[in-house]
Amino acid sequence: MKITPVTDKLSVADQPSEAEIAALAGRGVRLVINNRPDGEEAAQPGSAAERRAAEGAGLAYLDLPVTGPTITREAALRFHEAVEASPGPVLAHCRGGTRSLTLWVIGEVLAGRMRREDVRAFGTERGFDLSGVVAWLDANA
Repeated sequence: MKITPVTDKLSVADQPSEAEIAALAGRGVRLVINNRPDGEEAAQPGSAAERRAAEGAGLAYLDLPVTGPTITREAALRFHEAVEASPGPVLAHCRGGTRSLTLWVIGEVLAGRMRREDVRAFGTERGFDLSGVVAWLDANA
């Protein structure tokens, strides 16, 4: 699993295994957010297995599945609220980390904490293409 820090509180990652999810508690993570729909790939553990691994390690777990075309304002706001309400570090994941970062950035722009003009550079600095965020903002914000 490749973990990319986004803020002091939030990191995004590609698909973790159940063992990697369980080990996150030792890294100080308090909440795991799964942004992948079940069945996206045959090898992914799925939300029920992830929830068992997270809760078995004492972690909170949120299943918030989205795809690029199904990202909504409500999903971005729910993601943001979960991160802000967490008592400690959060790891959000999807297939490669882009959807999780997309949800965060959309929420930041909607809240006025990030300018639309800064979105692409923010993504590039972290190794992600956030052109989809710009397109989403053009269509929805």
